Amino acid sequence: MSDVPSEVVEEMRELCESVPGLEERYKLIDKIGEGTFSSVYKAEDRNGTTTSGFSNHYWNKDQKYVALKRIYVTSSPQRIYNELNLLYMLCGCTRVAPLCDAMRFQDQVVAVLPWYPHEEFRNFYRDLPIKGVKKYMFEMLQALSFVHSKGIMHRDIKPTNFLYNPQLGRGVLVDFGLAEMEQSRRVESNGGKDLRTLEHYCPCTPGDSRQMRADQQALRGATTAPKSGQNNFVDLSQGFPKHETRRNKRANRAGTRGFRAPEVLLKCSNQNTKIDIWSVGVILLSFLSRRFPMFQSLDDTDSLLELCCVFGWKKMKKCAALHGLGFEVSGLDRISEDGFKGGISEFVYTLLQAEIDAGTFPAYSVAFDTFDYLRHSYSGMGIAPTLPEANIDGAKLAKLKKYHEESWSDHYWCFHLLEQCFMLDPHKRGTANELLSTPFFDELLDSDRTENEDEDEDEDLNEEESEDDNEVARIVDSDGGAYD
Repeated sequence: MSDVPSEVVEEMRELCESVPGLEERYKLIDKIGEGTFSSVYKAEDRNGTTTSGFSNHYWNKDQKYVALKRIYVTSSPQRIYNELNLLYMLCGCTRVAPLCDAMRFQDQVVAVLPWYPHEEFRNFYRDLPIKGVKKYMFEMLQALSFVHSKGIMHRDIKPTNFLYNPQLGRGVLVDFGLAEMEQSRRVESNGGKDLRTLEHYCPCTPGDSRQMRADQQALRGATTAPKSGQNNFVDLSQGFPKHETRRNKRANRAGTRGFRAPEVLLKCSNQNTKIDIWSVGVILLSFLSRRFPMFQSLDDTDSLLELCCVFGWKKMKKCAALHGLGFEVSGLDRISEDGFKGGISEFVYTLLQAEIDAGTFPAYSVAFDTFDYLRHSYSGMGIAPTLPEANIDGAKLAKLKKYHEESWSDHYWCFHLLEQCFMLDPHKRGTANELLSTPFFDELLDSDRTENEDEDEDEDLNEEESEDDNEVARIVDSDGGAYD
């Protein structure tokens, strides 16, 4: 521990003193992370019982390291219980970090999870080729598919919460401190009561939107007040009656700046797992543009303006109206009605062009593959790659052609995936399972099925061996030789 800063050594010593029995079971090695609600330490499992019990979650079967997450006492008991309970519920997927152990003494709570030998996102996001990006996104969406199948929203998807090893091509989702169970908040007819007074009402609620729009049109054209018992839907963007007592618009605002979905920024109370998919899109956008962080505004208003720069104020106004809100932008440079007319792909092309003009990419950068694909698309040249014509033998030319064809195909479907993540209407945004079923992941799904089949065969074989062992034990027991 000679390389560990003295203040970290003191922290680890204080933690061991605060939780009796901790030092006997785990040897703290170093501090590996710190957040708003917790600190994380790398430790060695002294007797190996924790790591052996969750061996299928470890990328290196021989290692005995764990991550000790010290949850600060400033966290509410309900929040701590919620995180630990969700971790316990999510132990069935190797792409989600499981809760291996937990220790508590008075107000000190320590959660024990596997330690994963991962690489920092900043160290590889500019160099990962399209095949590597595909594998990263595949691992992340597989994790989210499992989490969402349990009805859980992670609510803080970002690179630091998805630990990835580029050499192994494996990733794991961590940190469920802000996660929540998804709740359906469909608002039914309320006997003539103004639905705006309901705390969790949002006009984007599935099933109500179509009726709301019809009622809005009817009310705008009506010359008399609606009859008693009629659904009193009113366009919130048109303002409120003069003497109305209204509730504040309340909604969860979890997440990290730059990764929050539009419905979170607009304080929609009907949030669901689609907010995680938007965050996935932000990460994919960083990969394709080779820029991180992508969005950096300090508050929600500026964050909405950033989205206006990309998508245009017209689409953002329509998005706000979906949640019953008005949205006006005027007098601001670089914010147009339509944003980038070529959509998100033109935005990526513009960012790459700026980097190339500044000379920030080395000549061998994989960013040129993306830029060449987009350049061909926007120049009217089509998406067929340009290949050298001479001084290359047939075998090398065939390999080069295959490489370009696969790269062009991967980029085409990758941008298709990106567009699905960035649908402003969350109801139109793809789910994790829908995104995994796109052609972008076909080759990985085939190999994943093969691996799962092999694992199933191994499990069947282990079960047969276990049954044989049980049969031997039964026979020995019946003979009275072993258990007298």
